[in-house]
Amino acid sequence: MLFFHKHIPSFNSFASNSSILRNKHMALHFTISHHFSFHCFMAPVLYLILTLILTISSSSSTVHGQPSPGYYPSSKINSLSFDQGFRNRWGPQHQRVDQGELTIWLDRSSGSGFKSLRQYRSGYFGAAIKLQPGYTAGVITSLYLSNNEDHPGNHDEVDIEFLGTIPGKPYTLQTNVYIRGSGDGNIIGREMQFHLWFDPTQDFHNYAILWTPSEIIFLVDDVPIRRYPRKSDATFPLRPMYLYGSIWDASSWATENGRYKANYQYQPFVGRYKNFKLAGCTADGPATCRPPSASPSSSSDLSQQQLSAMAWVQRNYLAYNYCHDPNRDHTQIPEC
Repeated sequence: MLFFHKHIPSFNSFASNSSILRNKHMALHFTISHHFSFHCFMAPVLYLILTLILTISSSSSTVHGQPSPGYYPSSKINSLSFDQGFRNRWGPQHQRVDQGELTIWLDRSSGSGFKSLRQYRSGYFGAAIKLQPGYTAGVITSLYLSNNEDHPGNHDEVDIEFLGTIPGKPYTLQTNVYIRGSGDGNIIGREMQFHLWFDPTQDFHNYAILWTPSEIIFLVDDVPIRRYPRKSDATFPLRPMYLYGSIWDASSWATENGRYKANYQYQPFVGRYKNFKLAGCTADGPATCRPPSASPSSSSDLSQQQLSAMAWVQRNYLAYNYCHDPNRDHTQIPEC
């Protein structure tokens, strides 16, 4: 109404002059038609712009936006340089440390791996990792706990593994837990796989395992993505482990169950690590030692905000859960 009030002249001042009135009527018609046409044109354009803005905003906040866990355990733990906490395990010619950043790579001749200097029975274990873009099928970049050297064929293991991919498809982050390994030749994995809500090749992101006497929590940028509780001694790792990292060729299974193999025309395949975190109870430490907490409370329970963040990840980015696999023998995984 304000628009028309602004552009309609007062007819009382021209009542005695019909000629002028007709001219004013024509002018009014032109003015109204001009503005009406302009607004009819602009309305759908403005609507489309507003819709686009709202769509982008909604997508960013609900699909790609990392929810706040409310608590950041990595900020409570000092970073270590590689030399302070680790040594090369294999492939020394495929490993380089420069200004606190570790680079390991795989080519046709070899991969590489590293190992913590000390063995732990619980703790927080993490690093910032940046992955290689492009064709990386068949290649695994990893950070994991294991006691395989002490218990070959019957070991415990807790894995963070990045399964290589092909252009146009995302990396898969695989978490896994082994208990007393493969002594009978039957490997019982407890895999949960995720796609990430960011591109892990564009920047470093923090990945961590928190292993306590009661549970194992996997974290990405301090967001819990998986919690594996201790439901029985038979389904939980209790023996001390070292922290390892590696890059290696797993063409037989890593990418879509072996459909895509490592292609060495794209070598070298590179993994980058920095901001190492090692905080916990060493194997030879006092029995009174307690590992860091994952939550702000004195108890080990995750906060409601952390649980909500984990539910968001599992709702939107969980790609595989061994407990829901009908092809698994569920008598071997009673924790499900």
